[in-house]
Amino acid sequence: MAKILIADDEQSIRRTLREILEFEKYQVDEAGDGLECLAKIKQENYDVVILDIKMPKMDGMETLEKIQSLAPDVPVVMISGHASIDTAVEAVKKGAFDFISKPPDLNRMLITIRNAMDKSSLIVETKALQRKVGKIKTQDMIGHSESIQQIQDTIERVAPTDARILITGENGTGKELVARWAHAKSPRNTHPLIEVNCAAIPSELIESELFGHEKGAFTSAIKQRIGKFEQANGGTLFLDEIGDMSLSAQAKVLRALQENRITRVGGDKEIPVDVRVIAATNKDLRKMIQEGKFREDLYHRLAVIIIHVPSLNDRLDDIPELVEHFIEQICGEYGIATKAIDTEALAALQQITWTGNIRELRNVVERLIILSGKSISAEDVQRYVVPSSAQPGKVVDKLETIG
Repeated sequence: MAKILIADDEQSIRRTLREILEFEKYQVDEAGDGLECLAKIKQENYDVVILDIKMPKMDGMETLEKIQSLAPDVPVVMISGHASIDTAVEAVKKGAFDFISKPPDLNRMLITIRNAMDKSSLIVETKALQRKVGKIKTQDMIGHSESIQQIQDTIERVAPTDARILITGENGTGKELVARWAHAKSPRNTHPLIEVNCAAIPSELIESELFGHEKGAFTSAIKQRIGKFEQANGGTLFLDEIGDMSLSAQAKVLRALQENRITRVGGDKEIPVDVRVIAATNKDLRKMIQEGKFREDLYHRLAVIIIHVPSLNDRLDDIPELVEHFIEQICGEYGIATKAIDTEALAALQQITWTGNIRELRNVVERLIILSGKSISAEDVQRYVVPSSAQPGKVVDKLETIG
């Protein structure tokens, strides 16, 4: 049964609304002032709050802002008998779902509550889907080399905290996987992990992407946009390739981390956010600081815990396990029987210089699955891999000694 909180200092209004809503099979609680309203929200989960704009102890506007901090997904319907259009607009700007004048039109009130309930249900379903997708995306961290075991141990220690993490390493080493594992093992794993590739977003759009924008903030802003910080509220925000972020955006990210608040582009309202930030980069941020391309204060905010992901060339012992994993995964995607791979072929793959790291290894395994026979041999590696991966005269000689 849906639960509604009526916060109004007029007992007659509360009694009338309660009778109507209980007749409609809603469960109803009452609050006579703003402080009592907030106390009940801390104790109970409500589907909708009906809030009078003028109340003792704490007025409706201030109460609305506090509700958004405590329960940001709960729709709030504002009501008032002494309000102007400007007041209604201000309430909606501050996050109210709708504004209704007193005495309320009961039919409109019921329709508004149903619409608010639909929005609340959609938010719940979306978050459930995000959690499901997030779990599907989180793959196993493959390997037993000393460096990988050290990363796993660090994640086990850090994940339960809210400490910010900076992940470093070359392209294709698996920095994104480390971020997903840190989120999956944290208390925030029931909330979304929102990923932002800073290198893929033009510098003039990165602020809108991160913080959102209000309608009319710029020429193409035809409607309000919720940014990644707000989408990640309660969960984790993964800023991939943060070294590519503009200095202007860096300054705003620093402020968000310091104050736990953001302001949408074109807006003046400060929005509280509860976000754990994990960042990743393939660049030398300390060198960028010396060159004036990255803020030192932001670096120290992000680099509470630093996790370096080694290149594949530094963890060659993990290649057989990684290859077996990719064979099983790719054959499953293709709907074919899992192919075997010869010991000599695995040894051959360990002799290659992997400039593209794990990403390149997976592509190579997929190529071998497609082009090889019933099993993958050292000859297959030499025929289909070496020409594109080896330095001339280096790996070929080693493969010939293996064969």
